[in-house]
Amino acid sequence: MGVAHISGSDKTECLCKHHRMARDWSRFEVEAIVSDHLDMLTLEISGIAYNKSEHRRRLMPLLQGRSDPSIERKHQNISAVLLEMGLPFIEGYKPLRNYQRSLLPEVVAEAVVARPLFLETIEADVDREALVPSVDDILRTMLSKPPISDRPARVPPPLPDGLLPKINYLEREFRNRSLGAAGERFVVNYERARLALAGQERLGEDVEWVSRTRGDGLGYDVLSFEESGQERFIEVKTTRYGKQTPFFVSPNELRFCERHLKAFHLYRVFAFKSDPKMFALEGAIESHCRLNPSEYRATLL
Repeated sequence: MGVAHISGSDKTECLCKHHRMARDWSRFEVEAIVSDHLDMLTLEISGIAYNKSEHRRRLMPLLQGRSDPSIERKHQNISAVLLEMGLPFIEGYKPLRNYQRSLLPEVVAEAVVARPLFLETIEADVDREALVPSVDDILRTMLSKPPISDRPARVPPPLPDGLLPKINYLEREFRNRSLGAAGERFVVNYERARLALAGQERLGEDVEWVSRTRGDGLGYDVLSFEESGQERFIEVKTTRYGKQTPFFVSPNELRFCERHLKAFHLYRVFAFKSDPKMFALEGAIESHCRLNPSEYRATLL
């Protein structure tokens, strides 16, 4: 069976026709889908089950015949805007940044401001004391790290200050000490189970929660070991939200990582309040992540 190929000129013509045929979303449509998105997100953060298909069915009559893929992408665009605003997003809608740069952020910002209960729900969630969740098999919580895209990352221009909430709630969650401690305890338990499974119970007994025993300024949180006995330095980053949620890295952690590239591991623990999972990033953090400066240290002249 042969495979049909489209020539470069034909493909360009097809794409141009597609873009000409695609209709821009109206403000009414954007307001409708943003409202629905925030309804679902509020339920999700509150731990209340909901049906995405049912939400989409009720939304469709308001969207002038939009296709399911078009609606899916718009939800992903909304996730990207929320992320830039320092807000959590619906895990099932991975952030997609190629959105209407002016209209969509403006509508999302207006909707967030008009929903004080939405922000109160997030605030209560990020500040809530965290406990170490129980799991049936902790070894199954370690997943493969997300693949690195082979396309250049599209870095959107920053949103205007007037569209940003007064509080970066993802940063606020990061500073929740009980959440950080619970995630580190979870990783200690995982490392001991991993080494025990490998027949290295003695090494497992030596796994140390160093941020608790020696202080949190070392540049890593957990001292563990390879099966060979070589040290493994683990920095733990924990979130209640999805794996695409950004995390914060200190200059001290970056310096420590640079000095111990072969032994450094960053464990990203996510979905911590419901179904905890994690993945590991080994070696240089910047080889896996785009690092954006988020604050400055000011010293008097």
